[in-house]
Amino acid sequence: MALKIAAMVTLFYPQKENFKNIENYLSEVDRLYVIDNTPNKNNQKELPNHKKIVYYNFDNIGVAKALNLAANLALSEKYKWLLTLDQDTEITIKIVKKLKETASKEETSKIGIITPWHKTKLKIEKPKEKVDYPQDVMTSGNLLNLEIWSSLNGFQEDFFIDGIDIEYGLRLKKNHYKIMRLNDLEINHDLGDIFYVGNKLCTNHNGLRRYYMNRNYHYIYENYKNTDYQFCKFLISNYKTMLKVILFEKHKFSKIYGFCLGYIHFKKGVKGKLTHFLGKTV
Repeated sequence: MALKIAAMVTLFYPQKENFKNIENYLSEVDRLYVIDNTPNKNNQKELPNHKKIVYYNFDNIGVAKALNLAANLALSEKYKWLLTLDQDTEITIKIVKKLKETASKEETSKIGIITPWHKTKLKIEKPKEKVDYPQDVMTSGNLLNLEIWSSLNGFQEDFFIDGIDIEYGLRLKKNHYKIMRLNDLEINHDLGDIFYVGNKLCTNHNGLRRYYMNRNYHYIYENYKNTDYQFCKFLISNYKTMLKVILFEKHKFSKIYGFCLGYIHFKKGVKGKLTHFLGKTV
C-alpha cells in the first residue's frame, strides 16, 4: 500500500501558472492544505475543485507560521509526512512517488527531511552521489517528517521569512537528525531575479528581504555558532554581498537601509513581522 501523505502550498499573489503547478501533483497526495498569504484577496475560486483541498486565507502570516499550521493540521489527521511546497515549485507525480517510496522503505527515524535536488539559476554543481546529506535545504519540495518536526517544536515563527530553512536544518543537526537528498530527482525552483556579473552572484533581494536576512542570520549565528561555527560565520559575513549591491544592483538605498535596520533590530532583540519599512506599512 502506498504511503499516505498530506501536502501544503503557500500562496502569495499567485499567477495562473502557480495554480497549474497544483494540478501536477494533486493526484499523488491525500490532502492538500492551501495557505493563502495574499492580503485582502481570496484566491479559492482559482483552485481545482477537489475534496482533497482545504483552503485557508490570511493576511500574510509568514512562511514559518504557514508551515506550522499545515504540519499541525496533518498531524491532527494522522499523517506522518507532509510535502511542503511553494507556489512556484514545479514538482511532478513521478518525483512525489519516489519521495513517498523512499519514506516507506528507508529507515527514517533520524531523517527529518527527504528532498530532491533543487535546480535553480545558481551555478552550483549537482553532487555525483545519488544520495547525500546537506546541512540545509529550501523549505519547498520536501517531505517533512512530522514526528521529528513535533519533537523540535516546529519552525521558527518569529523569523517570519528568511533563514527559516537554515535554522531548521541546523536544529536538525544539533539534535542528531539528517536531511536526505535524492540527487537523481530534480525539481525546478524559481529563486527570483538573481543574476551574475562574471562569476559574482547578485541575489538582488529587495530592501525588506535584506532586513529579514541580516536580522535572522545574526540570530542563527548567536544560537548555532557552537553547532557549526564556520557556516554560521559565513552567514553574517556580508561585506562582499553588500559591495555587490552597491556596485551592481538597483535600489541601493533601500537595500542598504534594510541591511542596517536588520542588524539594529537584532541588537535590540526585535523579532517577528516588520510592520513599517521606509515609512510604508508592510
